[in-house]
Amino acid sequence: MRQSVESLTDLAVFFGGAFALSIVINSFILRFVRTLGIRNQSEMTIRWSNQSKPAVGGISFYISYLMGFMFYAILFGQQDVFQNSELLGLFITITLAFLLGLSDDAYDTKPLIKLGIQILCGVILILTGSAVELFQANWINNLVTVIWVVGIMNSINMLDNMDGITTIASIFIILTIIGISVPFHMFNNVEIFLLITVLGALCGFMIFNWNPSKMFMGDTGSQFLGMFLAFFSIKFLWNAGIDQGNYSVFSNFTLVLVAFSVPLIDTTFVTVRRLLKREKPWVGGKDHSTHMLSYKGLSDRQVAWVFIALGMIALLLSLNIAKYIPKDSLLLVSMWFYVALLLVIFFSFARSARKK
Repeated sequence: MRQSVESLTDLAVFFGGAFALSIVINSFILRFVRTLGIRNQSEMTIRWSNQSKPAVGGISFYISYLMGFMFYAILFGQQDVFQNSELLGLFITITLAFLLGLSDDAYDTKPLIKLGIQILCGVILILTGSAVELFQANWINNLVTVIWVVGIMNSINMLDNMDGITTIASIFIILTIIGISVPFHMFNNVEIFLLITVLGALCGFMIFNWNPSKMFMGDTGSQFLGMFLAFFSIKFLWNAGIDQGNYSVFSNFTLVLVAFSVPLIDTTFVTVRRLLKREKPWVGGKDHSTHMLSYKGLSDRQVAWVFIALGMIALLLSLNIAKYIPKDSLLLVSMWFYVALLLVIFFSFARSARKK
């Protein structure tokens, strides 16, 4: 019991430290940087906001992550950090993702270069022991790992289209991972401290990103978060219950789908609509699920509250899938219907908006 109290205190300190550090860093950046992340005036035609704002919030994520990484090693033991090949892989890929995002915010990196670096991140995770382990064939696991890393890095990036939305979605995904994993085996683990640190950084950034926002996270933040969430979702969602044998391919697929329902629905919605119109899915635009709600008459702040509600629903459903719904239960099918229903709703919004 005493150890649990000490652990809770340590976690609170890490969260509070990251929260405060995020506020300090973003305040400093906001004071001295006004245009980084706005590469040209034409970008204003694809951003929802009609104001030029610095898109550098991701810098606070990366610095907070590094500080959490270092302080854990200093306070609780270096071998848990520096002799852990999985964390080494995370550190390398997080750094690559951060630099990729920083480059994209400053110079508008070519899509093929971005794709190549994202694929490299997936390969590095495989080589450092952080691959999906859901299937019998390793080549399938490796393929799914690379596809997942690339997909989530781009999905989180695409979701960053309105004040607070990506921040909200990432907060609830992290809470889902913590809620599923902590009661079992990671309460005193380095992973929980890293998750809590980034959660604190996101909450601090929300002060600047809530509508009307003072700054965006930019590709610097979305690429960092995409890689961070991809790593921890592989470890604690894709591979959930494998050690105990309490899993099935369908149940774990369902868990991942529901936990990431917000970014996956938005990406699917935008991609399908653009392909049907013979447009490039990776080009920015004002046709996301968030924008459909705005076209229905909701303010930007009301849209954010809708996505908070969707995040809470995804969190509660994910916890039920992981802890209470049997791996072979037909109830899992209803979770797929829930995600499909949301897609249908957004497509119906898009149709009514087009008619208007």
